[in-house]
This record gives sequence, C-alpha cells and structure tokens, in this order.
Amino acid sequence: MRSDITADQKVFEKEVRPREETTGDYSFDRVPREERKMGWLSITNITFGIATAIFYFQMGSVMALQFGAVNAIISAIYAIIVAGILGTIIVYLSAKSGMNVNLLSRGGFGYIGASLTSLIYASNFIMYCAFEGMILVSAVHAFFPQIPTWILILVFGTIVIPLNWFGIKQLDKIQKWSLPLFGIFLIAAIYMVFNRPSLYDGHFWTYMPEGVQIGGTALLLCIGMQHGIMGLTALIASDYARFLKPKDLKVGSVAIGFIPQIFCFGVMGGLGIWFGVSLGESNPGVYIVILLGLGGVLFTMLTQLRINITNIYSSSLSLSSFFENMFNFTPGRRFWIVVAGVVSMALMLGGIVEHLGLAMTFQGVALMSWAAILVTDALVVKKLLKIGPGYFESRRANLFKWNPVGVVSLLIPSILGTVATLGYMGTFLQSTAAFFAAMLAAILTVALAIATKGRYYVRKEATDIPREDYIA
Repeated sequence: MRSDITADQKVFEKEVRPREETTGDYSFDRVPREERKMGWLSITNITFGIATAIFYFQMGSVMALQFGAVNAIISAIYAIIVAGILGTIIVYLSAKSGMNVNLLSRGGFGYIGASLTSLIYASNFIMYCAFEGMILVSAVHAFFPQIPTWILILVFGTIVIPLNWFGIKQLDKIQKWSLPLFGIFLIAAIYMVFNRPSLYDGHFWTYMPEGVQIGGTALLLCIGMQHGIMGLTALIASDYARFLKPKDLKVGSVAIGFIPQIFCFGVMGGLGIWFGVSLGESNPGVYIVILLGLGGVLFTMLTQLRINITNIYSSSLSLSSFFENMFNFTPGRRFWIVVAGVVSMALMLGGIVEHLGLAMTFQGVALMSWAAILVTDALVVKKLLKIGPGYFESRRANLFKWNPVGVVSLLIPSILGTVATLGYMGTFLQSTAAFFAAMLAAILTVALAIATKGRYYVRKEATDIPREDYIA
C-alpha cells in the first residue's frame, strides 16, 4: 500500500503541480510562500462578491416581516460576532499555512475522510449558485415575461463559467471593477426607498407582527435562519486568504474575517429589514425591480453574477479536492468549473428553490460543525494540548486514509443537529441546532484527539514544511 501511495504522489508531482503553477490555483497543495502576494484589501474585495449578494436582503426582509425587526437586528449582531470570530481564526489558519479549508481538513479527517467535507462544501456552493441564480432569473423574467425561464437559466448559468476561467486574479479584477457599479445601484435603491411612502407608519425598527414579541421563540428562529449561512461565510474566505501576503497576516486576518460579515449581515441584512418593512415585500427580486425598474434588473444581475462567480470558484476547488482524494482524478479546476456550472443549472431547472429551507437546515448544521472542528483542532488540540503535528499536512503520501477525530466529530453532530432541526429534540434545540452541533463537534474533537493521542494525524512526519507555516 505504501508503494502505491508513493506512486500516486509521483504522478501528482509530475502532472498536477505544473498545471497548478500555470493557473495559480493550487487546488491540491499549499500555496508556496513566494506566491502569497495579495494584500488584505484585494482579498477583502473578492469576498465582497459574497457579502453583496441580494440573498442577504431576502434574509433580512423575511426575518423582519415574520418575526419582527428588532429580533432580526439582534440576530444580525449575533451573526456578525460569531461568524466574524470563526472567520478571523480560519483566515489566519489559511493565510499562515497557505491552504484552504479543504486542505486544512485532510490531517484531521484523513485524506479520504476529508472528502466528506469537500463534498459538503462543493454541494453547498452549487446549491447557493442555483438559489442566487434563480433570484436573478426571477427579476429578469418579471421585467421581460416574454422570455421563457429556462432560457434565462441557461444564459445566466453559463455566463459564470468563462468569468471563472483564469482563477483568482481574474476574480480580483472582476470584483474590483464591478464594486463601484454595485455602490451606485445600492445608493439609488436607498434613495428611492427613502423618498417613497412606507407601508408601515412607524420607524422600521419598531415593526412587530401581531402576536410576536422581542426575544423568545421569534429571536431563536431568526438566529436559526442566520446559522444557515454563518458557517459558509466563515469558511469561504479561506479559498482566497491562502494568497495573503505574510506581512499582512495579523491585520488581514481580522479584516477579512470581520469586514465581510459586517457588510453581509449588518449592511445588506439591515437594508433588507428596512426595505422589507417599508415595502411590505420579502422578495428582493420583486421590490428591487419595483424601485429601480430596468435599473433594478441590472442591479440584480450585477450582484448575482458577483456572488455566483465566487460560488463556482469555491465549488470547483472542492470538487477538485474530492475527486483527487477519492479517485485520484485530477483533470484540473477548469473542468470542475464547467461541472459546477452545469449542475447548478440542472438544479435551477429542477426547482431547487422549493427546497431552500431543508437545504439551509442541513448546511447550517454541517458547516458550523466543520468550522468548529477546524478552529478547535488548531487552537486547542495542536496549540494548547500539543497533540499531533504543529502544522497542517495535505499530501496523501504522509496521511492516513481516515482520522476518527474529524470524521466522528463531524458525523455525530451533523446527524443529531439535523434531528434537532426537524423538531424531534424540542423547540429550543430546533432553533439553535447549528450552534448545538458546533459545540458538540468541538467537544468531540478534543475528546477523540486525547483518546487517540493524535496518532492518526500523519503517518509520516514532513521535513520540508517551512517553519513559518507551522500553527503551533
């Protein structure tokens, strides 16, 4: 078996790495220190493609109209703090090691076990690509009803493929030049709402549906909705933070960890609360077009293309990692760009939006558990308890297939968390299932690391990892 792994590694070195160095993707290994050349502003700018998604408008509007504006605002503050802390730590780990969360997971899960996280990650991004794409399709179809929906799905689903072709440098340019346009449209929408009579007589933050109170079940339900996206926003920055300049490590980790969370949950979510209450509508695909007409269609198109570019990029990295781990199949990231784009279009055509609640439920539980495992593994297991190596390893030749520390710590909380979200463990845990799953995952990570004495992290100690890339 050892000779087979070594042979696989030689094939990887010979065939995969030259392509990685040409495209600058580094899907299968850490980014070399000499290639970490991006400043924290550039990386934060890329993550704004996520933070500026209209989906956050929709979450704010839905929460405010169903559970009250104050409860929605409190849950947004909670989301900023928790996702910001998780995001900051994960960005630091990624920038320090030059690895994204898929690669960071290989030691703690084993190189086959880590395929679980890669597949979960990829499927979530593809689903979100479909959800965000349908917001765009709905907005355009509302303005041009004569165009069949299926044509719009194919057109807008295909556009994101060439926009992803040349990797992170292309993403940086697209997000950088489109951000001012986004700002202009956003200011125009704010101006229109400000000068339009509100359907609610009082201040928007005082809106409360009949029979709903501040706190209690309503607040827990808002927090539960936030959990559906918090894990994703905390994890996704690692795909870009691995290119961060070493000198920007400390400032960049906090900035990249918190600024996008403040914008998506605070600014976009807060505006969604205001827009929803003022206009009495929860669907931004409807009210943005009402506010700006054709400009609303263009605004929706811009924001949704920005977010779906990052969705496809991250899903392609995860698919690359999954198939390399499971089948040693390495056709390159561009192949997976096409696959992710095609699958997302198939989901849109198949009506995935109808299952949004179920998809977000599982996503929140699984991704929050994964984030908790990564953070606990680095800060408690590696750094505090000194169990396992003081670095993250991703190469198959040096790893076991399975590490029970990560695999068990993900599977048990994900199963119990999903049961909780379905209401079988009481109302409180139903609304806080993702947080419950994350805490359980953290506890299991420490307990299993101690029980196994860290013996499954690496099968062969590495001697070629720069000391600067060590976490502990």
